[in-house]
Amino acid sequence: MSRVRIRRAAAAAVAALTLAALPSAAYAAAAPAAASGARHHQRAETYSRITLQGAVNVRDLGGHRTWTGGQVRHGLVYRSDALGKLTDADVTTVSGLGLTKVIDFRIPMEVQYDGADRLPAGLSATARPVSDLGLYGTLVGAIGSGDPVIQEQMLGGGRAEAYMRAIYRTFVTDAGNRAQFAATLRELADGRQGPVLYHCTSGKDRTGWMSYVLLRALAVPEDTAERDYLASNTFRAAYDASVRAGLKQSGLMQNPDLLIPLQEVRQDYLDSATAQMEADYGSFYGYLTQGLGLDLRTLAQLQSRLVR
Repeated sequence: MSRVRIRRAAAAAVAALTLAALPSAAYAAAAPAAASGARHHQRAETYSRITLQGAVNVRDLGGHRTWTGGQVRHGLVYRSDALGKLTDADVTTVSGLGLTKVIDFRIPMEVQYDGADRLPAGLSATARPVSDLGLYGTLVGAIGSGDPVIQEQMLGGGRAEAYMRAIYRTFVTDAGNRAQFAATLRELADGRQGPVLYHCTSGKDRTGWMSYVLLRALAVPEDTAERDYLASNTFRAAYDASVRAGLKQSGLMQNPDLLIPLQEVRQDYLDSATAQMEADYGSFYGYLTQGLGLDLRTLAQLQSRLVR
């Protein structure tokens, strides 16, 4: 096989991490048995999950209680993984959400290989790339090598975990990343804006940090915001396991468990970002006002629009 074909095969395998390269039968196997639009309840919080065939981590952020006795409104903010492989039925379900904006945090390489979002007529995604520190390209190279020694050298021995912690720190340190998150929060605060959905590739890291920041800005308790972040593991577990099995069966990876640290969200990843936030800005409030440049009026508008 030529180098070009190997690289394309590897990219397809990486894309499979986000539903982009598995047959529709795999969607059914990985998705929980529930009707489209069903609500999923977990622990003390209510996670309003939108169940689709072509994406596994789509949620309405509404329902969380705040310190002030309020509740985050339903139907205004949605978070998800990539939407490039939605079925016709999925598109109909998404159409019913009444979205006026979709924000895509993926970098161009991800969009190139995974595909652009498939959305209802009249709706197109706004590209707002947040750096993955080259993770997608690293995965293409590691999987494309087909060499278990190289894969172990690239991802084993705690290296994958260290990579993830470094990515999370850049959510705070990188000015470009901060600008993308800040722009999203300003739009969510705008009373003229209708329902918004934002997403990345797996809907767990860039999207997870955005959701964590938003919930805390709305006075949702920190531990509740953390559980919302960690809930991606529940929603993605079955699908991610099927991806690892497929990679092993294909012969691309002898030890696909090397990918688990990249597929999961973990408390210590989130802690890397919050520790950086405190080191750079002293507090969460400092991150909002100094790091993201949000003024008190914008923060008040977020509360007024998104909390009842």
